[in-house]
Amino acid sequence: MNQSTNPRKRILIVDDEPGVREVLGLLLGAEGHEIVQACNGREACLLFAPREFDLVITDFKMPEMSGDELARTIKCLVPTQPILMVTAMSETVCSPENPVDAVLEKPFSAAALRKMVSLLLRSDRRVSHQRTRTRQAAAGPQAK
Repeated sequence: MNQSTNPRKRILIVDDEPGVREVLGLLLGAEGHEIVQACNGREACLLFAPREFDLVITDFKMPEMSGDELARTIKCLVPTQPILMVTAMSETVCSPENPVDAVLEKPFSAAALRKMVSLLLRSDRRVSHQRTRTRQAAAGPQAK
């Protein structure tokens, strides 16, 4: 990701697995983004405030509050908030009731993550109800 075309953004990463949060944080932090982490949806709700985050990345299946519940809560506050769901359960989460903007299936490559984040962070991105789903082949560096 080129920082001149995609300046530093503030990203909230929500996942109950510390290793996943760490990998996502390292990958996106290396791109120059400011990373804030939450271990579940309830903690994310406490951290979230309108116009504080350029992107929210959440897992689907988490204790206390699922990722789709978190997404609905955030979209009620800020309907245009970009939300990326990163999950191994993409078949389950790709439904009209899930208000996320895109789904990235685990395992994913670093390149797929960067591409999806870049797409969602573009300043000229039109908000759409059409969801994007990305599947990755097993080749290449992977994050789980």
